[in-house]
Amino acid sequence: MSINPELQGRSYRLGEIYSVGRESIRDFARAVKAGNEAHFDVAAARALGHADLVAPPTYAIIVAQRADALLINDPDSGIDFSRVVHAEQRFTHHRAIVAGDELLAELHVDTVRGMGGGAMITTRAEISTVDGAAVATTVSAILVRGEGQ
Repeated sequence: MSINPELQGRSYRLGEIYSVGRESIRDFARAVKAGNEAHFDVAAARALGHADLVAPPTYAIIVAQRADALLINDPDSGIDFSRVVHAEQRFTHHRAIVAGDELLAELHVDTVRGMGGGAMITTRAEISTVDGAAVATTVSAILVRGEGQ
């Protein structure tokens, strides 16, 4: 199955709330070797003006990838995940993610460009709090390799 060019312009809203927990932040910080004490110690985070532990900047990927999965798993997309190569990822932070945040995401398919037998797909995930405050925007490009590539 080839990539559906009509994906461009579609949006996918994450239906479930992602609750940011202290241990999740600590585990992620350890995994990415982020050493700032504000990721591990509440007092250190509060000393920097945060309400609770602050997540490393790339933590937003956890929420964004949940929204990405809606696109990948859409049977109408034509995407075979075994053929996906991650090409690019960018983050724009509107404010820090902290423990206790309840986040939602909406994924927008910004471009679908055919490349040989495959396609380059650029998406943008808008991450916000449940009350609508902007938290982060992630932009991702994936290459879906065609047959024989």
